[in-house]
Amino acid sequence: MKFVDQTRIFVKSGPGGNGIVSFRREKYVEFGGPNGGDGGKGGDITFEAVEGLNTLVDYRYKRHYKAPKGQHGMGKNMTGAAGNDMILKVPVGTQIYDEDQEFILADLAKEGDTITLLKGGEGGLGNTHFKTSTNRAPRRCTAGGEGEEMWIVLRLKLIADAGLLGLPNAGKSTFLSAVSRARPKIADYPFTTIRPQLGVVGFKNNEFVMADIPGLIEGASEGVGLGHRFLGHVERCGVLLHLIDGTQENVVDAYETIMNEVNEYGGELIGKPMIIGLNKIDSLTDEEITEKKAALEEASGDVVYPLSGATGGNVPEVLGALWEIVKVDMANRRKDEEEIEEEQEEETESTGGWSPI
Repeated sequence: MKFVDQTRIFVKSGPGGNGIVSFRREKYVEFGGPNGGDGGKGGDITFEAVEGLNTLVDYRYKRHYKAPKGQHGMGKNMTGAAGNDMILKVPVGTQIYDEDQEFILADLAKEGDTITLLKGGEGGLGNTHFKTSTNRAPRRCTAGGEGEEMWIVLRLKLIADAGLLGLPNAGKSTFLSAVSRARPKIADYPFTTIRPQLGVVGFKNNEFVMADIPGLIEGASEGVGLGHRFLGHVERCGVLLHLIDGTQENVVDAYETIMNEVNEYGGELIGKPMIIGLNKIDSLTDEEITEKKAALEEASGDVVYPLSGATGGNVPEVLGALWEIVKVDMANRRKDEEEIEEEQEEETESTGGWSPI
């Protein structure tokens, strides 16, 4: 299945049905009064985040979504049937933007998150509503309300516990394939990975999800090379693994290039925990490893882990460092979810299960 993380679609809620003019026509009822029914309400446009989806590919090939309209009113004061709401299912982590991507309309970050983006039009009134003491046979009704419509942009940010960062050909895909069952394309040239990949990493008796995004280049934070979209996929990760190709001459420049883009992008990436890995040490001498590790530690002020995704050298140590941060992040998320659930339960108890519309 093709991975699609952004698409633009048109949505329209259903218009309401019209009210009608109708009068009683029973035998022996000489002056039957008005009995025109109201129109039914139009269907809403609702988005729901569900498990089991990890791409927006369905919305790439079908771009227009219109909810059903409400039915017109009928005689005998019968209200027309309401149009069914259109529920559009999207992957967890989907964000909804306006057409120009200036404002975020919704962030469906958890399973079950829903938002009614567009309300259906209200049904029109039948002539029964216009009966007065002086006008016993009104011939007036109202039309149903129009549905709302707009173009929106759906953008998917992958939900992962750890994310891989690095320049093209830094060995991110090799590392992911070494620690999980994911099988991204691997080759000895830049931009082998052209779309994000997810893999479930097993460490001792624990598991966590790791995301590999295409290599970033200078200007990524401004969208160069689709970098703005790629950075979004690791924005929600609990920890980042920054891999640096140890075979290149200046590893500090490589580190600073990525860090500049991360800082320029901002958002939730600022201050996020990061593990730095000096990759491809199987191609370096001990002297080169020591020299480049020291240079990176001086530039970053953090511990640098030499490793080799190809041979598995020092990979367990790196996974251990990642897991120590991931497990804390998992615990904090569970605590936040429990607090939200408790608040919702307390609110339900205080209102007796009733909530105003």
